[in-house]
Amino acid sequence: MNRSKIKQAAGFTLIELVIVVVILGFLAVTAIPKFLDLTEQAKQANIEGMAGGFATGVSLVRAQWEAEARPMASSVNRVMYDGTELFLTTPSSTSTTIRPGYPTGYDAGNADGTEMDTTDCINVWQGIFAQPPTISATIADLNDNTKNINYFVIVNNNLCGYFLRETLAQDASGNYTAPADDTVGNNFFYNNANSSVVVTINKN
Repeated sequence: MNRSKIKQAAGFTLIELVIVVVILGFLAVTAIPKFLDLTEQAKQANIEGMAGGFATGVSLVRAQWEAEARPMASSVNRVMYDGTELFLTTPSSTSTTIRPGYPTGYDAGNADGTEMDTTDCINVWQGIFAQPPTISATIADLNDNTKNINYFVIVNNNLCGYFLRETLAQDASGNYTAPADDTVGNNFFYNNANSSVVVTINKN
């Protein structure tokens, strides 16, 4: 009669389990900071990429305006850019430091670019990007996940400030709070007076 031997599966000893736990803990300690660092790098690359695209868009708007011999409508600089009418900075006797030809939005009444509001900033954003990421000036929209808002916009000293949502500060309940200036979150600010786009990276 053939008898087969049944091998008993040997389990981990207590010492082996302790060693495994220690190794896993060591791997977690070394891997998590690297993962977090990669996440921060991705956030930085995101805002820098958007700022670069924004600056390029501003330059293309002005280049088209120049190529079309600086068109105007009712004494206001304007251009049809990719099917969208954009009004551009138009220096006046009271705004001589403003350079002409940079987008200020869809409002011809703000052609000197000295009274920018968040609506103007959103219009510039949507006007120069072919597929603009979602953006809002209402902090409640950022805390409503159903709206899927990626960027927040403010106006500070007549400059348009664009912030990456997940880099903004949060309150005790985990809700995003509105920034007042460029000292919070990853952001860039657009100055329509001279087309400058300045990126600021703030570590959380």
